[in-house]
Amino acid sequence: MIQALFTDNYLEFEEFIEWYPASTEYHYELHNGTIVQMPKPKGKHSQIAGFLMTELTLEIRRLKLPYFFPKECLIKGDRFSGYEPDGIILDKNIIENEPLWEKQSTLLSGNAIQLIIEIVSGNWSDDYALKLDAYENLGIKEYWIVDYLGLGGRKFIGNPKQPTLTIYSLENGEYQSNQFRDNEVIKSTIFPELSLNTQQIFRGDL
Repeated sequence: MIQALFTDNYLEFEEFIEWYPASTEYHYELHNGTIVQMPKPKGKHSQIAGFLMTELTLEIRRLKLPYFFPKECLIKGDRFSGYEPDGIILDKNIIENEPLWEKQSTLLSGNAIQLIIEIVSGNWSDDYALKLDAYENLGIKEYWIVDYLGLGGRKFIGNPKQPTLTIYSLENGEYQSNQFRDNEVIKSTIFPELSLNTQQIFRGDL
């Protein structure tokens, strides 16, 4: 369950990272100045995240790209927001310019980010609206929403609702979306040779 931890005042991002516990069983995000407690991924959610991390890491190695897939990462969305995505791919050559990366695994800009993955299993509106806007404003090149249970609103995944993987690609500063369902092979601009279909991703298994 996602739980808001209300404070007397809106927190700014810098205050949030100072507050963030060094050791905790939860993930925390900052949504419009309010700390939100988020349970760590479990079950199928965790399986899909691990599967994508493995497959994309293999593709990075095969193509000898200067990218890596960190276990955890906190991103500054704006002055009052910060997010921990389910998956993120960073450029090794650019991450060196992030002043908080080595000590806090925290990014203050979107420059080093090649791809972000969010897996829908709770509050779907955060992934389809709040984070979509933030990642677009940060200039994140590609953003995947893996809605393996078909939880998103009908205006986002259609009617009737069904499991859907949406890939948002940045073009001229704005996201353009492509959706994949059934047994379709996904198409990524970051990994154009990747050969994964939606059923494999939704199962979290080849």
